[in-house]
Amino acid sequence: MEAPIYNAQGKKSGSVELPESVFGVAWNDSLMHQVVTSMQDNARTNVAHTKDRGDVRGGGKKPWRQKGTGRARHGSIRSPIWRGGGVTHGPRNEKDFSRTIPKKMRAKALYIALSRKLRDGQIIFIESFGITEPKTAIAKKTMQSLSGISGFEKLSTKKKNAALIAIPELSEAQKKSFRNLGNMSCVSVRDLNPVTVLKNSFLVIESPEASAKIIEGRMTKKVSTK
Repeated sequence: MEAPIYNAQGKKSGSVELPESVFGVAWNDSLMHQVVTSMQDNARTNVAHTKDRGDVRGGGKKPWRQKGTGRARHGSIRSPIWRGGGVTHGPRNEKDFSRTIPKKMRAKALYIALSRKLRDGQIIFIESFGITEPKTAIAKKTMQSLSGISGFEKLSTKKKNAALIAIPELSEAQKKSFRNLGNMSCVSVRDLNPVTVLKNSFLVIESPEASAKIIEGRMTKKVSTK
């Protein structure tokens, strides 16, 4: 399958042959749901934490004697039915939400997401951004030029999650150049994952041939499950 390549001025400069195994994969609802929800669980920060009756202060003394007062019997003010007592069945920060994602499932989900983006016309392949030093002005100008391509007009107008920029060898200069563009994020190609790909409206891939080889190798190389 063939796709056009553009230069930093938004002009078509050639084409690239894309591997069918990466950009021609059919959509799979169940696989995508399993991988995406697992990745979201792995990124979850377990903050909510309540104190049960063993954690709250006080309660060392029986509030009143067992019999003869006319009141209900109680053994401790730590009881959940008391104000200031422990919480029953509340959230605890010891709970582990992480789930293991098999390497091939994770890679297949990425291929499905990339294929969907390509079919929907939401991927731009660019030769090079030509950024050798931190310059936000250059990054902004390039993205404005790419927004002139038919179908990608929202690159310069969408205020949030407009584009994900994937670069084979992400340098510090490139990272700093795109950092100030609030509606875009920049990642290394080897760090692409289905969650970030689907979260952004468009995907801009630099050096498509080199990037495709890196992505294609995800099915065989060892990757993190978190």
